[in-house]
Amino acid sequence: MVPLPSIYYPDFIAANQSDRANNVLKGSKFENLEHIRKDIRDFKEATGVDKVVVCWSANTERFAELARGVNDTADNLLNSIKESHPEVSPSTIFAVACILEGVPFINGSPQNTFVPGAIELAERHKVYIGGDDFKSGQTKIKSVLVDFLVGAGIKPLAVTSYNHLGNNDGKNLSSASQFRSKEISKSNVIDDMVASNSILYKEGEHPDHTVVIKYVPSVGDSKRALDEYYSEIFMGGRNTIAIHNTCEDSLLAAPLILDLVILTELMTRITYRIPGENFQPFHSVLSILSYLLKAPLVKTDTPVVNALFRQRVALENIFRACVGLPAQNDMMLENRIWSPVRNKTSDGC
Repeated sequence: MVPLPSIYYPDFIAANQSDRANNVLKGSKFENLEHIRKDIRDFKEATGVDKVVVCWSANTERFAELARGVNDTADNLLNSIKESHPEVSPSTIFAVACILEGVPFINGSPQNTFVPGAIELAERHKVYIGGDDFKSGQTKIKSVLVDFLVGAGIKPLAVTSYNHLGNNDGKNLSSASQFRSKEISKSNVIDDMVASNSILYKEGEHPDHTVVIKYVPSVGDSKRALDEYYSEIFMGGRNTIAIHNTCEDSLLAAPLILDLVILTELMTRITYRIPGENFQPFHSVLSILSYLLKAPLVKTDTPVVNALFRQRVALENIFRACVGLPAQNDMMLENRIWSPVRNKTSDGC
């Protein structure tokens, strides 16, 4: 398979990627946008598929600067693309192209692809978007373990995560601005779990959370992840849990790409209605995908849920509703209360 030429704006990815950028589009950002839109249409026509879903699995970009008049509204973002504004990233160009073509777009990297203007544009066109950053290994373990510790009354004081890997993702992340994007997506994963226990944590209190990623070429795709959870227990005692995890980075991410695309396509076929109203699709921001993503994108003023099992239960219950089953809440009251029984009498009644 020969990949189509794509967008390369050197300012958004590490300088060490320049030698690999040998199949790139020329022209303005608006011309790039129109080219990607045409590629989507041509692909759909050539393959004869009913639907297209696009998933970004390219390099981690630096965060785009959020600025009034640039990317704060849909119209400003579209105008900024026409003007080739320097703060419009390649991934945002892809997102806008997909939205304008009515194609769902999933961001599998940690950068802020979905600036406010892109989200507004998706809402305007009622096109699904989802993100951010594949939740493949270390972060998935963290979302389970911190949830367990906080729920058990064990207070994490510090969570320290160290990674080293040698694939191109690691090479790109060796640049400070690209690493900062990854650091943000990996660091926010414990926030809602900490906030869920106001007995352990006073308002504004938060564990120390440190994330380190180093590029070590010799280990290749075999990523090493080391985590230490340092917690306070009963009567001021201390507890330390240390984990070493060696995993094939791409082999963990590839199934997530498949699942994200399958779930997104399925959601295009699900509608709901409130009694007395017409059927309509879910909100454009597909927060249901959060089970598979490190930094879940949610609609404005909506709480972010990072606890893995809560994310899974939400996913399961939506699909249970689709087949007419009640939500699973694990109360199991029928097994926890006195059941009515017949009193045995002499006549056997």
